Amino acid sequence: MLKDITIGQYFPGETIIHRLDPRIKISIIVMFITSLFFVNRFFPYIFIVAFILIAISLSKVPIKFIIKGLRPLMFIILITFLINVFMTKGEVIFTLGPLSVTKEGLSQATFMALRLVFLVTGTSLLTLTTSPISLTDGIEELLKPFKRIGLPSHELAMMMTIALRFIPTLLEETDKIMKAQMARGADFESGNIIKRAKNLVPLLVPLFVNAFRRADELAIAMEARCYRGGEGRTRLNELKLDKKDIGIFASMALFFLFILSTRFI
Repeated sequence: MLKDITIGQYFPGETIIHRLDPRIKISIIVMFITSLFFVNRFFPYIFIVAFILIAISLSKVPIKFIIKGLRPLMFIILITFLINVFMTKGEVIFTLGPLSVTKEGLSQATFMALRLVFLVTGTSLLTLTTSPISLTDGIEELLKPFKRIGLPSHELAMMMTIALRFIPTLLEETDKIMKAQMARGADFESGNIIKRAKNLVPLLVPLFVNAFRRADELAIAMEARCYRGGEGRTRLNELKLDKKDIGIFASMALFFLFILSTRFI
């Protein structure tokens, strides 16, 4: 299951989505996430689904790869669904002991579950189609205006990108530790949820040790390459917007403005 998490991974390609300026992609994802939290009915989700399917098709990322990335989050999605089903008051459809299922609860639960699915899918597409270096450069460029108030844009962008790219590495480490302990007789699959959680505690110590070791190795490697932060640094490939990038950004901005407008219509 740990290997199914796709957030933080990069899927190489030469599609129009891969070649799109990282600043534009990050801006589109920000607008996409914002629109998800403004939508308050099911009708706009039709356009959201169409947007995601077109983006996946253009990026040529296998749909099975996207679905696989949702599997580790199914438990969270299910818990969110159940909480909304049983905790939302309204017209009662049927009861399960002390719990009541309402019409409003089913609607709200489905709504929230779809929002989580779209949120994870959109975020995964950003990392799957953007290399770590491009992602760092894009975040840094977008944060540059905040330098006037003392925000270290380069360092912050580098930190965010490293943290994001460490997700697959830590998951791989966790998988190796679990397999090593299972070979020694550890059981991570039997018992209830509480027992399984307790069985995972022995994983934390070696996982934290490996994480700190990798962080130290990364710091040494960066110092060996004379990394001293963003001041005075130049890039081999400077980010430049062309007409295609501007056209796509303008189209997406109008699209998400339409999605936002559905809240007030």
